[in-house]
Amino acid sequence: MKKRYPFADLTSCDLVIDATYESNRTVKNVAGEPLAPLTGTGNQGGFRYCGPNKAPKLVVLYSTLAEPNWPDALDEENGVFVYYGDNRKPGYELHDRKAGRGGNQILRQSFELAHAGREGRIKVPPFLVFAKGEGRDAVFKGLAVPGAAHLDPSNDLVAVWKSVDGQRFQNYRAVFTILKLDVVPRAWITELQRGEALGASCPAVWRQWIATGKATALRAERVTRVRSKAQQLGDQRQREIAEAVHAHFSTRPHAFEHFAADITRLMDPNVVSIDVTRASRDGGRDAVGKYRIGQSQNCVTVDFAMEAKCYRPSSGLGVDVMSRLISRLRHRQFGMLITTSYLGDQPYKEIVEDEHPIVVCSGGDLAELLISKRDLSSADAVRTWLDQTYPATSLPTDLQIL
Repeated sequence: MKKRYPFADLTSCDLVIDATYESNRTVKNVAGEPLAPLTGTGNQGGFRYCGPNKAPKLVVLYSTLAEPNWPDALDEENGVFVYYGDNRKPGYELHDRKAGRGGNQILRQSFELAHAGREGRIKVPPFLVFAKGEGRDAVFKGLAVPGAAHLDPSNDLVAVWKSVDGQRFQNYRAVFTILKLDVVPRAWITELQRGEALGASCPAVWRQWIATGKATALRAERVTRVRSKAQQLGDQRQREIAEAVHAHFSTRPHAFEHFAADITRLMDPNVVSIDVTRASRDGGRDAVGKYRIGQSQNCVTVDFAMEAKCYRPSSGLGVDVMSRLISRLRHRQFGMLITTSYLGDQPYKEIVEDEHPIVVCSGGDLAELLISKRDLSSADAVRTWLDQTYPATSLPTDLQIL
């Protein structure tokens, strides 16, 4: 059972990772929101802060983690949180406060300070990350700082272009690190509200970041690497996108192989080359490529083989598909399986338990890449893009739709 805190206790409780903070069930308006009594911030919006906008004492980042056009995401394995700013509709400049509550101004200022040495970092407000729970409940996801170890200062806060009904506008895509801290003590929240960021109750991990700029991330290794059918296919939107991809390529499996090669490049920029094999005499491999480890001037490359399967999302892949890919791998090669469907329990368990070097990109993974990397947030958008990018020319008559 997850830890839960009732509304009556919110003014005195600690913030515990993945604990749920309940709303007031008897109040049907925003007065029943839990984050205001819990943190001393506002009770509406994605950005909620305590103190003045130009110098907030603490900031709450609240996300549903389910907005299709603004895909906030928490990578729990690496302790990285991606959050989009508050300029989410056309007609407003990037930092226009009329578009939200000045959230983008807070992002710009906080990231600038985070990269300005200790004297800058000491002015950065703590960011408390919450996700939507059941109803109006909120789930605490961690204490965050601007930036991430894998990104340089020019890439952790980026203004991205969006288009709605033919109108273009910009918004921020911000990357944070969730600090390795399981409990944010209530005493520190109280100190922050008084303007004492480095008071007696300040966590050591926050002091370390202020002093050194080193953010120790909260990394949570998955207990099992075997994903269920539901986990591989994702939510309803991801399933619909996978269905759209399958429908577009179902009678043209070789065209899907070229699409899968492009998805492989999209998945990881360290794929330096990938060549789709001929439709016949492919040796059981749909494509072969090279993956770069290290920098361009001192790297080594590793060969890999890719197999592409354009199956209906409801039709799982069995042992035979995985066995064929494993048998085709040569010494020091790894494998990539790209599919619009999912891998069955038995073959998935086998590759994990036997430690076969195979990456499984299922229908849900494929859809998530199109959403996050290509800004294709619906099945209709994907269909339009596929028609333009991978147009259907001649359809083979001797192929069976899977």
